[in-house]
Amino acid sequence: MMADRAETRRPVQVDKDLLAILCCPETKLEVSLADEGLITKLNDAVSRGVLKNKAQKLVTELIDGGLIRADRKILYPIREDIPVMLIEEGIPLDGIL
Repeated sequence: MMADRAETRRPVQVDKDLLAILCCPETKLEVSLADEGLITKLNDAVSRGVLKNKAQKLVTELIDGGLIRADRKILYPIREDIPVMLIEEGIPLDGIL
């Protein structure tokens, strides 16, 4: 039986086959799963009300994980194990990495 992990954020589950075919919708560069440290930093910025997406809108929902573009300039959020692969929802990583 698995331990109850309700109090901690559970790791994002993205199907490996899906991850292999996903790419940035804008540049077509590969994407890979972002590490927990980056997600924590981004969620901290969301909590402080200072994180904006590519459309210059404030990100108001915490993210569960993210797919980071190969050039490390944009992160696409993952919410409830679903990657949000919309150009305007991408989060610029300037000044965060």
